[in-house]
Formats: sequence, C-alpha cells, structure tokens
Amino acid sequence: MAGSITIFLDKCNGCTLCVEACPFDAIHIANKKAVIDMAKCTFCGACVESCEFNAIELKEDACVKQDLSRYKDVWVFCEQKKGVIQSISFELLGEGRKLADKLGVKLCAVLLGSAVESRIAELSERGAEKIYFVDHPALAAFQDDPYTEVLVKLAQEYAPEIILCGATTIGRSLVSRVAVRINAGLTADCTGLDIDEKERLLLQTRPAFGGNIMATIITPNHRPQMATVRHKVMKEAATDKSRTAEVIRKSYPEEVMKSRTRLAGIVAEIEETVNLAEADIVVSGGRGLGGPENFAMIRELAKTLNAAVGASRAAVDADWIPYSHQVGQTGKTVCPKLYIACGISGQIQHLIGMQSSKVIVAINKDPDAPIFKIATYGIIGDLFQVVPALTKEFKRVLNR
Repeated sequence: MAGSITIFLDKCNGCTLCVEACPFDAIHIANKKAVIDMAKCTFCGACVESCEFNAIELKEDACVKQDLSRYKDVWVFCEQKKGVIQSISFELLGEGRKLADKLGVKLCAVLLGSAVESRIAELSERGAEKIYFVDHPALAAFQDDPYTEVLVKLAQEYAPEIILCGATTIGRSLVSRVAVRINAGLTADCTGLDIDEKERLLLQTRPAFGGNIMATIITPNHRPQMATVRHKVMKEAATDKSRTAEVIRKSYPEEVMKSRTRLAGIVAEIEETVNLAEADIVVSGGRGLGGPENFAMIRELAKTLNAAVGASRAAVDADWIPYSHQVGQTGKTVCPKLYIACGISGQIQHLIGMQSSKVIVAINKDPDAPIFKIATYGIIGDLFQVVPALTKEFKRVLNR
C-alpha cells in the first residue's frame, strides 16, 4: 500500500494510542501532538484504526490496473554454473509443469550463458516446451548487471504470466532486481506453489514469523507473478528423451552486456566431503559441539559415510563453520535419505531446513530437546562419546 497520511492537529490530543499501535515505531509525540516519521511509515493503517478521535486520515494512491490478458506461460530461470544446469532448475521444471497444466499454458525455460547450447536438449527432455536462449561471453559466469538486463528485456518482450527461480545465491540476487525493474510482485523462499484456477493467481506459500506459520501470498494486480523456491522441496521433472522444445535464440547489443563490476575470479570452497544441497547423507553439528575444533569429529563421521557436513545457525553465527554449511530457514534446505543431527536442539529455524529428510537421527544429551519430536531415532547421550563410537563402527562395517 502507498499513499498519503495526515494528522489533524486540532483533533489530536497526544493520547499515544497511535504510538502503541504502530508496528514500525514510526510515530512519536512532540508538543502533545502525534508526529509521523515518513521514512519509517509503511501506510499500513494501524494508527488510523487505533485513533479514537478520528485525528488520522490515510489516503491510498489510485492503482493503475495492468492489462493482465497479454501475459501467458510459466517461465523457469534455469541456473547454470560452468555450463552445468543446476538441479534446482529441474525441480522447478517439475513444479512448473503442474502450474502450466492448470493454467493451460506452455512451460518455458530461460537459459543464459556462454557455449552452453549443448544443454538445450537437457532442458527439452525435462519438459520445457519453449526455451529462451541467450549466448554471450559476458554471461559465462553470473554477474548481476548483464543477467538482469537480459532477463528484463525477455520478460518485457514476451510477457510471461509466472517466473520461477531457485532461492539460491544467484537466484535471490537476480530476480529481486528483475522484479523491481518490471514492477512485479515477488515472493521469496517458497516451499509450496499452486494455482487459483478461477483467478489465474499463483499461490505462493512460505514460512513466516520464524516458521511458526505458513503464509500463502498472491499478486493479484501485477504480472508476471514471481517467486523463488527453496532447493530440495520439490521433485525433479522426469526425463523423456523423446521430447523436443521450440528454441528462441535472442541476441542483444553490447551495451546490454556491460557490467558495473568486474569478476576478478571465483574461489571454490575446498571441502573433503560432498556438496550439502545434493547429499544423500548429511551430518550436522550445533551449539552442543562447544567450539569450532570439534567439527573435526563431525567431518570424520561425514567422510566415513561419504556425507555432507551441515550446521545449525548457532554454530555458523559463532564462526565455528562457514555459512555455506548452514541448514535452516536462512540457510540451505536439504532432503537427504539420512540426516544426523549432533548437538542440535531443534529450533524451528533449523527444522524448516531438514524436516523433510527421510530418516532423522538426533544425538543430544537433553531428553527434552525439540529435535526428538521429529527424529526417526533419538540417542540421548554425550555426543563426544556417541559420535566417535558411531564413526568407529561405521568404519568397521564399511571397511574404511
């Protein structure tokens, strides 16, 4: 909502009801009159409802309605790194197929890169009926400016009804910029998508208030409807090699490919264990480890099981392990076959990121730890005894 808000000083008696009602701390009392800090005000209307003297008036700006009829098709931005399509793209193609079928439109893929034409067939096999392809050296590695400019131009020319993107580092950086440029609504970190078929609205579900509730968000007045989706919460599209897609190749002037920044290089994090987002087994450590040096114990178990190393937010915030290992609402969502939580109490922020794991083993000395409520198997005990014992036994059984 936007507009204008006015306080009628002749009616205001400085009662402070509006101050207490404002959720954004945007009102204070000066000289026995309410004063609004317009830098903080979001025009939510809470102060208007609280005022018993009708001293506050809120006027909404007239909304210029968009012609929604020209928008069609479901687009999936297919993220690639070093020419390899990332698995989140296949998950979105699988979900996008359901959405496109409900809307009666085509499922389209958007592929940006350099020398990645060989990946077109891969997207076609995964169900894309139409592929928008832009090939240019400036698009070899992700950079905000050229990627944003190209996706904006594509969206303006072809008017998609929905654009989906992974809630990855790249996806979050890209689509927020695109949404602002094309005046579209954007819901971040969705865990569920559906269609209101009558109104042709994308129902975008995501955790809110620290995961205590699930909010479903709609964008009724603007198109395209845009959402980023968490990794590992949806099934990948099945492969069918008989499928073929229409390919639309686009090229743009050099000024479109210019960037205000220069990519100096990409430094990969060196890890002895497997990638967290793709792992079938994840071993995670939390505050119960007591310090960064004890993650060596977690890494040894993970290496024995050919697993990835995860961590709770508390461990990451304490600088015991890099953020790239964080599992949870503000980290990565994982869905392995086996998740072993060591010294993790199980706050809702963490549970959101791993509760879909097929088997969850929790190790904690606190029998009342919330993690035990969702655990398949629980071990109540000292992790400094339990984890080394598990590692030793797995090495024996697996001959490692």
